[in-house]
Amino acid sequence: MRCPFCGDSQSRVIDSRVAREGCAIRRRRQCEACSERYTTYEGVEAATADVDKRDGRAEPFDVDKLIRSMRIACKKRPVSAERLVDFASQLQARIAARPGRTISSQALGEEVMAFLRALDAVAYVRYASVYRSFQTIVEFTDELRTLEQELAQRELDLSPAPDSPLRHPKT
Repeated sequence: MRCPFCGDSQSRVIDSRVAREGCAIRRRRQCEACSERYTTYEGVEAATADVDKRDGRAEPFDVDKLIRSMRIACKKRPVSAERLVDFASQLQARIAARPGRTISSQALGEEVMAFLRALDAVAYVRYASVYRSFQTIVEFTDELRTLEQELAQRELDLSPAPDSPLRHPKT
């Protein structure tokens, strides 16, 4: 493993841990030459999967591209990068386990939107606006209204019944 700072190939492992829900090993290393520390991940090389694009061509599934697109949607939101990486790794494994190891770009986008919708509403709307290529403000506001109704319903489903002892009396 070459040091990303000086390029030397001699390093020692300082710490090792299981990462990405048991799918990788995280190693903290220190370069013998410059003493800088850096992190590496070791994992099983996943079977390649393909994404069938809307225009009919196929391209290899790129987990880094997926993570980048989700990070853009989650920028300045309280969402950990590790959560996005874990989701992307799990999705990659599910796709690799499918017959033919392919997924349509539409199905991939829907999977990501479902994940973001449950994780963070703002990140979901950001991702959906690009993925669904909203052309007008009406399309955008319709999506916001639908999401707002779902969130309101979810709150109603979680709120205690009016006569429940868990309900706080209004003062």
